[in-house]
Amino acid sequence: MSSRRTFLQQGALTAAGIWLSPALLAQPISTKKTKVIIIGAGLAGLAAAHKLKQKGIDFTILESQNRFGGRVFSFPIDHGLVIELGGEWVGESHTRMRELCGEFQLELQNNQMDSHLIYKDEYAAAGKWGYSDDWQRKFKKIIEDYQQFSEDDKRKLDQYDWWHFLVNNGCEGRDLDLRELTDSTDFGESIRHVSAFAALAEYAESSEKNEMDLKIAGGNGMLAKKLAEKIGLQNILLQHKVGRIVQQKDKVQVFCDNGKMFEADKIICTLPTFAIKKIDWQPELPPEKVEAIHALQYARINKHAMLFGKRFWQAESFDLVTDQLPHYFYHATKNQLSEKGVLISYSIGDKAAVVANQSAAWNAGEISRTLEPHFGEIKSLLLRQENFYWGNNDYSQGAYALYGPGQWFGLRPKLAQAFLHTHFAGEHLADWQGFMEGAIQTGESAAELI
Repeated sequence: MSSRRTFLQQGALTAAGIWLSPALLAQPISTKKTKVIIIGAGLAGLAAAHKLKQKGIDFTILESQNRFGGRVFSFPIDHGLVIELGGEWVGESHTRMRELCGEFQLELQNNQMDSHLIYKDEYAAAGKWGYSDDWQRKFKKIIEDYQQFSEDDKRKLDQYDWWHFLVNNGCEGRDLDLRELTDSTDFGESIRHVSAFAALAEYAESSEKNEMDLKIAGGNGMLAKKLAEKIGLQNILLQHKVGRIVQQKDKVQVFCDNGKMFEADKIICTLPTFAIKKIDWQPELPPEKVEAIHALQYARINKHAMLFGKRFWQAESFDLVTDQLPHYFYHATKNQLSEKGVLISYSIGDKAAVVANQSAAWNAGEISRTLEPHFGEIKSLLLRQENFYWGNNDYSQGAYALYGPGQWFGLRPKLAQAFLHTHFAGEHLADWQGFMEGAIQTGESAAELI
């Protein structure tokens, strides 16, 4: 039985309208030197460029922002302390992330957390709460059964949402509330909005900690920096926003809003769908691709970082799930030596939109109301706050892609489909959304097709 990952690796090739055997992939198809324009200097674009450089193929990266890294956003919040306002975790099974960190001698540190809980205003420490024995048995059986699912079973599962799947399989009451609270942190929206297949596949195929295992010492942006240096900073043109793409019989022309034009043989477009649809494509993108671009939603996630003068939560591996507005807290400066420390309040969906619109004082008050009944007075320890809301980001309008009911098998093949001389990449085309690994894998896959 093919896994979700195997299914998608095959789909990446067939979506381009071709099928290549492993033997054929290993052989050069042409000796002609191909010039490639890569749109976007996030991890997908940088990984694509890294692969092209290894193959000796000329390329230029066009990036609209004044920095590279895309949705990887390491932020120095205090002397010696770095937090992630974007991509956060590296999973044990994230092969390419781990291999690239090894290649660039970047240290991967354990970033697993032991979850505490505030539910109905009662606090439970890590290891002192969990699902009922009955639900744990049922869920274990669900995971085991998934291993025998046919492709038809998976397509049927994709037709409805994760909340309904859980309810239909006997999850109720407190167990259902806890699944909503914990699972929504993975998908960035309520579990009533995510495809049951997309959810179950992630839980059935991920590591024990659901890929929240590791983080790069010094910040995940270190990988973007190393990749950029390896491919050559001169090949990355910042503040070059693409406004128009003209694809002709034997070449492509890319026009930037700053008046510059670039010509090449091929394009790798790594932009999120909200940025793709702002480009004037000539000829126009196929109607089915436009429809898919318009339909794909991105998760609203707000990260509210709080620098405290003392790590009052004590445990380095501290995180906390709550049923209140701040939603989920985690220690963002684990493994970083300092008396000070940062908790990030990670809110999703409607909660994220509310938090993002409030003042720092209001948010500090809400966080104090949530934590102080269980941890004592903390407001006097608060030194600094930083807020970043992905829901109104100009380029993505969200943190990462969210496939709703009926969309995994309906939208994703259309989004992955190559168009004339353009191949597409990005975390929205990966086997699991929201991970740096997916951006890298799709970028490398697009480069291999070229």
